[in-house]
Amino acid sequence: MNSLLIATNNKGKVKELQELLKDTDLELVTPADINLILDVEENGSTYAENAGKKAIAFAAASGLISLADDSGLEVAVLDGAPGLYSARYSPKPGANDADRRAFLLQNLRGKPHPWKARFHATIAIATPAGDVEFAEGNCFGEVIPEERGTGGFGYDPVFFIPELNQTMAELDMEQKNRRSHRALAVMNAIPILKKIFLGG
Repeated sequence: MNSLLIATNNKGKVKELQELLKDTDLELVTPADINLILDVEENGSTYAENAGKKAIAFAAASGLISLADDSGLEVAVLDGAPGLYSARYSPKPGANDADRRAFLLQNLRGKPHPWKARFHATIAIATPAGDVEFAEGNCFGEVIPEERGTGGFGYDPVFFIPELNQTMAELDMEQKNRRSHRALAVMNAIPILKKIFLGG
């Protein structure tokens, strides 16, 4: 049974991962498809630790091979912040993506330009037996002070890729699926998926 559970409750990530994995011939299952409600605390000290915790927990709960990711935006002049805490960066209770972007830009005010940054993603693939393997991807660019574009989610509207002269939120899905940190991590994860599902 070639079913792969996309181990996230983030709708933006689900959509991206479904698109990135559509050519793998795997049956892509979401937590909603199997009525799985699971909230894993992301209290690890590395991306791999957080991704691994999520993948292992979802695999154990579902009995399915599970793919999770942990990703973050790292800004050089903020010493790599928000990094691991990208999804929980704003101090505002119940903060949304716009709140987190606003808090980031507030913290960058007065810092020297350009605000060099990278998006990092670590993907973890876990089996129900608890075995886990990892793949990584990075996308380099800079943070800009004004939001541009309506695509993507998270920090995409303020993450500018100079060689494309576009923010991540201005890229169409095809471009994003070639350039994003998550896309590159998935590319690096596909040989692991082949090994697990096909035994080679």
